[in-house]
Amino acid sequence: MDSSGHQLHIFVFPYMAHGHMIPTVDLAKLFALRGLKATIITTPLNAPLISKTIQRTKGLGVDIDIRTLKFPSVEAGLPEGCENVDSVTSHDNGSFELIFRFNKATTMLQEPLEMLLQECQPDCLVADLLFPWATDAAAKFGIPRLVFKGTCFFSLCTLECIRLYEPQKKVSSDSEPFVLTNVPGEIKLTRKQLPDGLRQDFDTDYSKLMSEIVESELKSFGIVVNSFYEVEPAYVDYYRKVLGRRAWPIGPVSLCNRGIEDKAQRGNEASISENECLKWLDSKKPNSVIYICFGSMVNFNASQLIEIARALEASKQEFIWAVRRDKKNQEDEEDWLPKGFEERMGGTGLIIRGWAPQVLILDHEAIGGFLTHCGWGSVLEAITSGKPMVTWPVFADHFYNEKLVSEVLHIGVGVGVKEWVAVHGEHVKSEAIETAITEVMVSGQAEEMRRRARKLGEMARKAVEEGGSTYFNLNDLVEELRTPRHRP
Repeated sequence: MDSSGHQLHIFVFPYMAHGHMIPTVDLAKLFALRGLKATIITTPLNAPLISKTIQRTKGLGVDIDIRTLKFPSVEAGLPEGCENVDSVTSHDNGSFELIFRFNKATTMLQEPLEMLLQECQPDCLVADLLFPWATDAAAKFGIPRLVFKGTCFFSLCTLECIRLYEPQKKVSSDSEPFVLTNVPGEIKLTRKQLPDGLRQDFDTDYSKLMSEIVESELKSFGIVVNSFYEVEPAYVDYYRKVLGRRAWPIGPVSLCNRGIEDKAQRGNEASISENECLKWLDSKKPNSVIYICFGSMVNFNASQLIEIARALEASKQEFIWAVRRDKKNQEDEEDWLPKGFEERMGGTGLIIRGWAPQVLILDHEAIGGFLTHCGWGSVLEAITSGKPMVTWPVFADHFYNEKLVSEVLHIGVGVGVKEWVAVHGEHVKSEAIETAITEVMVSGQAEEMRRRARKLGEMARKAVEEGGSTYFNLNDLVEELRTPRHRP
């Protein structure tokens, strides 16, 4: 509380997708643990996904709650019950067009959000970057809006460079590399690694959304980023000092989860109990298991999953594989696994069909590497756990994150993906997957990568402790919000 006895009240409004909701809820917990009142805004079908976490946090004696806004699925032409992107990608074979329809539907939440802002008069609205309209909604009531960025500063610098200098237009083909103008390091990309909206000279739904996001950010109070200074100092400094953006690195937010339950119960209910998972891992040697997970939105087809299975078998590495496929009947053959795969693997591999307790798995000493789609939440959780990565970008910011992992931090090896393909990904052969797994797990450079990753993990933990960079940044942000001039 400030000198007037006023308890700051923060509204936290995550985009409805697990990769966005999980870190945003962690951020709300961080605010509440600092003595602020935190209210998470979501929709009725998403509230149960976070209610256990909120109840546990409330049990610590902190002020945190949930308020819901009705989501207009049917009015927006979406299948009934589609209130998050993860449910959208399970319809229509994960059509990207359906995802954009979902994004448009979120704009219909502006009016009910404004009614809630008027009723509660919070001191600040922290809203996801994919809600550009939230800046104007908050401004109507004199409430500062913070943009929550679930990506890294490296990616933010990359996107700003592409927007400001358009280096992608100075090459003659989609596969010719271009250098990111003015960004620290000699970072190269190709147009194939960009979404259509950045490859083309004409406006697309994606490019229009990006323009709205930039405009709303420039009018906002500032940006909070789930990253920490020590992992990318050159890019934090570039974004804040050269580009002049008000931004606070307040990650890794996942480190607010200390107990086994807190680590295991994030997002969907896990398809395996934490005890069963830990028992399996406890039976393995340190650094002997590779963990494979592609997040909640990537939707590989059966032929790609077969290639992954073949690579795992050929690599002879022990593994935990979280996959978005259900097994309806025990006796059914599954079209996404080579015949007899699970029987041949025996105790070598553990397949989790559905949601996995990722932080709990990554933190275990048996895990020696992580095969990931390079969503920033997953990358940062791997860094925090001190684990090197096999990188397999698919879309969104994945290709930029891969560059940070492999070329800046030198803690990852790619499978060789060259093209941005939303949801389904570019097809990769088993030989390339096997080669990358072997390089990260048992090659001559594996231990050096592990050493670097462990050092970054130690830095991450120090950053959130009292006196660390993240601890200081969060204090600084709270103090700014306490200043009377920022209150309505």
